[in-house]
Amino acid sequence: MSTSVSTAQAVLPAVSSVLRDYLELTKPSVVWLIVMSTAVGFYLGSSGPFSLLLFAHTLLATALLAGGTGALNQWAERDLDARMRRTEQRPLPAGRLRSHPALGFGIVITLAGMAYLVLAVNLLSAALGLLTTACYIFLYTPLKTKTPFSTFVGSFPGAMPPLIGWAAARNDLSIEGWVLFAVLFLWQFPHFYAIAWMYREDYARAGIKMLPVVEPDGVSTGRQIVCYAAALVPVSLAPVLLGMVGTVYLVGAVLSGLGYLYFGVLTARVKTTLQARRLLQASVIYLPVIYSLLVLDKIS
Repeated sequence: MSTSVSTAQAVLPAVSSVLRDYLELTKPSVVWLIVMSTAVGFYLGSSGPFSLLLFAHTLLATALLAGGTGALNQWAERDLDARMRRTEQRPLPAGRLRSHPALGFGIVITLAGMAYLVLAVNLLSAALGLLTTACYIFLYTPLKTKTPFSTFVGSFPGAMPPLIGWAAARNDLSIEGWVLFAVLFLWQFPHFYAIAWMYREDYARAGIKMLPVVEPDGVSTGRQIVCYAAALVPVSLAPVLLGMVGTVYLVGAVLSGLGYLYFGVLTARVKTTLQARRLLQASVIYLPVIYSLLVLDKIS
């Protein structure tokens, strides 16, 4: 009896550790952002009685698809991750998971998410999900070691979640859904350029051609940050013009957008890691604020 208890005590922590590693493979923090964005798109796209069941199906399917895509990305970039300090302790480069099981895991949950969207939501959202995963894995991921233009390419699949949510709720791709796509599309550039500036030495070590790596003086990076943050201010007001939201959102979006732009301008001027970190912090505050305002001030 004591031997069985001892064996169980030895096995359970090991199993728990493996499960944590597989969960880490899905990039939970990214999945959370994707699910949040999808939820906002679904809520804003809903008209009439709100379908809680369809909402739940959409979020669960999207989470599976996003987790699978994250796992496939980590599998594809395992060698690059091993060269960077910020990623060298991920499950694959650290050797805690083997390559083939990780690939199989990523494929299975990606296909499960796709099937879930087809069977429980609609074909349009599934098609958008498939396009998102394909662009992320087969375009953005390999381009990262070839050109800084990869950031622009990767921003298209990165902006898809609210459009997927909109398509799930309405089964169409009207202009309102595309506006949500545009807001997230523009938001990404200051966010990711801040990260790229902070970890430019790591990216250079791995051979990833982010803009701060190929142009280390930071001039082009700063210009891109300011241009995209400035463009985000008027684009973020489009939901008001389309009658999706009201005055509360208008005021909040203007203030939030100008604040985001302010931190972008400072980063472009001083070009320090500290200021890039402050811009990153501003970006992770901006998006939930905008999403909250969209939800709270929705015009039915």
